[in-house]
Amino acid sequence: MAHDRSAPGLLRAVGLLPDGPVPWGRRVPAAGPGVFLVELPAPIPAAPIELTRVGKWIERVEPMRLDDARPTSRQLASRLAAFWLPGQVVLYIGATPASIGGRVKALRETILGDRRPHSGGHWLHVLGRLETTRIWWASTDAVEEYEDALLGAFGEGVTEAERSALPDAEVVLPFANLRTPTGARKRTGLRGALLAEPVTVAPATRVVKLPDGDAEGARGEPPVGRPATAAHSRARVSPKAETRPGRSAEPVHLTPEGAVRLRDELRSLTEERRPEVVGRIRAAKELGDLKENADYTAAREEQSFLEGRIQAIEAQLRGAVIIETPAAGSRIGMGSTVTVESALEEVTYVLVGSAEADPANGRISAASPVGRALLGHGPGDDVLVRTPRGEVRYRVVSVG
Repeated sequence: MAHDRSAPGLLRAVGLLPDGPVPWGRRVPAAGPGVFLVELPAPIPAAPIELTRVGKWIERVEPMRLDDARPTSRQLASRLAAFWLPGQVVLYIGATPASIGGRVKALRETILGDRRPHSGGHWLHVLGRLETTRIWWASTDAVEEYEDALLGAFGEGVTEAERSALPDAEVVLPFANLRTPTGARKRTGLRGALLAEPVTVAPATRVVKLPDGDAEGARGEPPVGRPATAAHSRARVSPKAETRPGRSAEPVHLTPEGAVRLRDELRSLTEERRPEVVGRIRAAKELGDLKENADYTAAREEQSFLEGRIQAIEAQLRGAVIIETPAAGSRIGMGSTVTVESALEEVTYVLVGSAEADPANGRISAASPVGRALLGHGPGDDVLVRTPRGEVRYRVVSVG
């Protein structure tokens, strides 16, 4: 039987009763938790992207970058259009533990580039045919489980030709979905697409300590110079705004060997572990009710940790500064292999960045007390290391 790619077909495929539809712009009469889908009335061969909307988006969000460069309207529109699936009608799958109607309203009213009231599915706002779309939904308390199941069912209905035409053929989602509940993300090349949240600083509070019974109004008299109302019994504060500049992320220092190890781990996670976990999730879905399915829950938790590790490694490799190992016998620097002796022992360390520190195997961070003390010294130097457990004197035997 042919796969039903419609929104109600996907809802029925995961065991939910579809409700709707409601045209885009109308109130969704669903006040409880659940999942919802934004659907076109029929497939469209090419993405109906409005170039003027894309241009205004770029103007509003100055930090936006596409492949690490400031994009033009046409460049960004072209990249977005590359993720269009011409045979699909579902554009977005969402979920909320609160009100379905409230979440759809928030999504609809969010200006492109803003984070609030809700930026999920913000790619929808670049499309020129939103008024023709409609909303389907289903009520459930297991919102994450069914959101994940719906995304999986959607992916199974994508043809091989559609999948192979995507820039990212691994994470296949509806056009306006950018990530799964477990953290897997489309590789779009786009970053900084939303405006930063404004930083709000709580006002400083001046606390005045008084002896017991001497606080204003403690004896029952009205506060001096103010009427005796409950509203005026609130504490007064002296606001003092203070803005702290954001701290830029520090570079990740890696030895060539450390970079190779991370790439090997990433390859293992993406090519071996990820398909294995996805297979377990697919098998667990076939066992029945997702809310009470322990195998499904365990597999999803493992997938969440797996995707988190993949993202962490990818971030480290993107910001990596590869350390050039100093020449043997030179001064100690990042990447040096150092043999030192103390009154008790002789030990060999490799000085590395904190990302690949492994003290149990002799790889210590250059930012650690020992690493920091050794930097810049050479063979024959005496080094005093101050640690939380006291001072230790080392003599540098060799630097390799």
